Amino acid sequence: PAQHGRNGGAAMKLSGDWVTAPATQAVCAALTKAGHQALFVGGCVRNALLGVSVGDIDIATDALPQAVMQLATDAGLKPVPTGIDHGTVTVVSEGKPHEVTTFREDVDTFGRHAQVAFGTDLHADARRRDFTMNALYARPDGTVIDPLGGIDDLIARRVRFIGDGATRIKEDYLRILRFFRFHACYGDAGAGLDPNALAACAAHLDGLAGLSRERVGAEMRKLLAAPDPAPVVAAMQRAGVLSAILPGADARPLAPLIHLESETNTAPSALRRLAALGGEDTPGRLRLSRAEARRLTLLRDGASSTMPPAELGYRYGATDGMDMLLLRAALLDTPLDPIALDILERGANAKFPVKPADLMPDYTGPALGQKLQELEDRWIASGFTLRREELL
Repeated sequence: PAQHGRNGGAAMKLSGDWVTAPATQAVCAALTKAGHQALFVGGCVRNALLGVSVGDIDIATDALPQAVMQLATDAGLKPVPTGIDHGTVTVVSEGKPHEVTTFREDVDTFGRHAQVAFGTDLHADARRRDFTMNALYARPDGTVIDPLGGIDDLIARRVRFIGDGATRIKEDYLRILRFFRFHACYGDAGAGLDPNALAACAAHLDGLAGLSRERVGAEMRKLLAAPDPAPVVAAMQRAGVLSAILPGADARPLAPLIHLESETNTAPSALRRLAALGGEDTPGRLRLSRAEARRLTLLRDGASSTMPPAELGYRYGATDGMDMLLLRAALLDTPLDPIALDILERGANAKFPVKPADLMPDYTGPALGQKLQELEDRWIASGFTLRREELL
């Protein structure tokens, strides 16, 4: 998607409709016409260079936040002071939000609450970011600026901390989890994880205890939604990271589960994969919603039951029943019987032929419910073959 120009060659340029979109160029023009820099930065540059979809658009500038507010207003755009104390203004252009952040440099760091000063130096701003592949900038015309050698790491799919890994981690201990997530999403699985970064993560596990459970849960969801996070989660377990955030979790069933997902063309599901890991008080430790917590319990209970595929489909439906079958096979490390999938589908489509009115007035109250349950159990045991007349 871009020409890699080095050693006097043509400059690398981003491609993508989002770069030249009038809404985005209007935000950049509001800054540059006033003599300020406007540089795309971080994920949008990284993803564009990798040829994957770009979501959020972040822009770095040497203009102070109040100036960004005024310049956006003067240009007919809508500025929103979403994080103005930390230098970030969301500028809405044609309904599209753009996060505009003033160059920053650290004055003092103490975890998530680092004290920062606004600056005008791009290199200082780059040095306070987490990974080299995230310290890439691009001008409004798409020309890439690479102050720290991030392009080489990006091309090699190498996730590497900027400077000293321990220093970057102490600035925000969530970077431990981000390191593993970025490797799962962007790293070269064959090359393995950067050993220096891995050692720094293992040496600073204690800092994870101070993170909010919401932030930890959000990172784990993103990591488990990666195409194949199994090798990374296994590395997290070896380094002690997995047990630090989710005591009792075991990475071993994850690889078989992902293999089964691939075999059955089943889309990745962070919650299904989380169910495979197990662990103590997962909903509390990862701040799952009530709906997520209920489904996690449902999947784990169904997977650990001896309920046959037909009954799983009938009682839980095709989607949850499929997840339970996948989890059951992964936890037992056994192949998935293709016939079981057909049986599951048949169970999901089955309709119990007896209605309460069929048993009244001979049965009422608790006796009615008990008799319906008895007939339904017989019907399920028959493989859904008994007809209404036979049951009655």
